[in-house]
Amino acid sequence: MLQRYFRIQEAGSTLSRELLGGLTTFVTMAYIIVVNPKILEVAGIPFGPAMVATIISAFFGTLAMGLYARRPFAIAPYMGENAFIAFTVVNVLGYSWQTALGAIFIGGVLFTLITVLKIRSWLARSIPLSLKIAFAAGIGFFLIFIGLNETGLVILGVPGAPVQVGDLHDSRLLLALVGILLTAVLMIRRVPGAILISILLVTVIGFLTGEVALPQHWVSLPPSIAPIMGQLDIMGALTWGFFPVILTVLVMDFVDTMGTLLGVGLQANLLDEEGNLPEIEKPMLCDSLATVVGAWLGTTTTGTYIESAAGIRAGGRTGLSAVVTALLFLLALFFYPFLTVVPAFAYGAALVIVGILMMAPLAQLNFKDLTEVIPAISVVAGMSFTYNLGIGLTAGFVIYPLLKTAAGQWREINNGLWLLCAVSLLFYLFYPG
Repeated sequence: MLQRYFRIQEAGSTLSRELLGGLTTFVTMAYIIVVNPKILEVAGIPFGPAMVATIISAFFGTLAMGLYARRPFAIAPYMGENAFIAFTVVNVLGYSWQTALGAIFIGGVLFTLITVLKIRSWLARSIPLSLKIAFAAGIGFFLIFIGLNETGLVILGVPGAPVQVGDLHDSRLLLALVGILLTAVLMIRRVPGAILISILLVTVIGFLTGEVALPQHWVSLPPSIAPIMGQLDIMGALTWGFFPVILTVLVMDFVDTMGTLLGVGLQANLLDEEGNLPEIEKPMLCDSLATVVGAWLGTTTTGTYIESAAGIRAGGRTGLSAVVTALLFLLALFFYPFLTVVPAFAYGAALVIVGILMMAPLAQLNFKDLTEVIPAISVVAGMSFTYNLGIGLTAGFVIYPLLKTAAGQWREINNGLWLLCAVSLLFYLFYPG
């Protein structure tokens, strides 16, 4: 029954690969269970309820992705959007977290409407192949940067040298290097489950060397979500002064989700001969509905996670992989003390290797055509060096049509891309400083 519903054989996969893919995706993104509520705590949202909201919204969105869209993508509250709400909207602009969640709820409703009307899928089809390639490579480069930072191999530097190498005498950094090399060797040797095996082995080594502490409790009842559930202030967000915030939330979610779907879809060989993801409106609807539900529960914008690429590399090709990830999120409500002990030097090492593998599509770029390559590389650089997927994606939407026009090739630009260019310019114009 599972084989038929998820079309596992048609996707060139097996039941065991789907299970392994779902488990790998969960392990590589389980950090969000703690990291997202920690960030939201800065905005005044209590940690315990925010953690429950994070888990439930991830479960809802990922399960919908698996059962309805039948794609091996996981959904959870976005990194970047959560920091924007906590540090900029609440701490700098002075709005309440309730009003901020109201804006996210409005954005989710609007996204649901334009998804049902197939406007989002129309815009996705209007993106040229070179930018789609850049999305995949940019996400790969971003994963490498995240992995290097999480493992401590790259840390904040000083003015004039913003990043630098970490402490080479730190045993955790050395374990991260072991993880990177171990993952690489296992993948070269074509060992099934190489990524997950490496994460688990490095975690065990961390236990044995004392770098990872065993949790005090293996199982625990989840905290109550009552203090934040349904507390969003929609009317407070429907003011002219809040328009820049709503616009920023809309554009960041739109471009992040679209870029991730196309980039990770390319990694999974799910794109058609024209470079489009068939029935893209289905995964888009899943993420927009998850955003609505997540805002009501008490967390920030949700969307497709780039860590899904790790599960895809481990073998996940169908919605069953996402269902497995969703069920593991649900279990995390009770096992989160144990699940969150996987150290950054273990999953960060896996992200580095996955990111390297995602750079392969760059070979398809025509480097002799500067009107194609400059926008593409701008996307890759913008994503990583600003630590913001939305900045890189919108940069591509602006630069591509401008360079094509300057080269006298404006006829190659369709109406959808011009619309994306205009929205991206508005994004930069109103982006809160």
